[in-house]
Amino acid sequence: MLTCSLQSGSSGNCIYVETSDARLLFDAGISGRTAQKRLAQFDRDIHDVDALFISHNHSDHVDSAGVYSRKFSLPVYITTGSWRLARKKLGTIENLQLFSPGQTLTINQTRIITVPTAHDGVEGVAFIIQQDGKSLGIFTDLGHRFAGLDKWIAGLDALYLESNYDPDMLDRGDYPTWLKKRVSGSTGHLSNFEAAHLVRECAVNLQFLVLSHLSENNNVPDLALNTAREVLGPEMNIALAHRNQASEMFVLS
Repeated sequence: MLTCSLQSGSSGNCIYVETSDARLLFDAGISGRTAQKRLAQFDRDIHDVDALFISHNHSDHVDSAGVYSRKFSLPVYITTGSWRLARKKLGTIENLQLFSPGQTLTINQTRIITVPTAHDGVEGVAFIIQQDGKSLGIFTDLGHRFAGLDKWIAGLDALYLESNYDPDMLDRGDYPTWLKKRVSGSTGHLSNFEAAHLVRECAVNLQFLVLSHLSENNNVPDLALNTAREVLGPEMNIALAHRNQASEMFVLS
């Protein structure tokens, strides 16, 4: 399995996953042109993608889904609740595939397990992509360490995990009080510390961990990396999903 982040953060999210029989995109928070250009860096053509999966209705995850559908003829998989709120801004989607949180979907022989999250999007989900005995998780916008999350993390071979904010930066920052409470609350995001300890306490055989969805205002990449490395130790393979560029292409073997 191959995967890369095309962009990650509040300015837009999109992750590419390639198995032996499927090419998939997860979220469409960046423009179609940007996604096409960044995939081309890896000699991949967005027209060859088999499907687009949307995690929830927030703009940094869904805004370009209509463009991906119309310009690249991608089937769009989205929960009924997210579609209900996003449909006006997305426009016509010819191949719309509605699903319920918790449902398992298939593209050829690749399984996509959808995991309901506690984030404040409507019917938001995380994703687990399974093929050839390997499991890759895409777990961002989680809200908190909800019931059942530990078990899902324990079964993964690789993981994109939100490491959204540093508590001290959030506390000292200029966000209004209500927004600080939203970010750190039960329907917001995981902090660097929470993400690292989730992995330390639950992950068993991760080949790599990609810290994702870092806040522009309440985090910095070095701080997220250093926190993870302090908690997880030097043996863990840790990388970053960047805010304004593609990551490297990761290989899950």
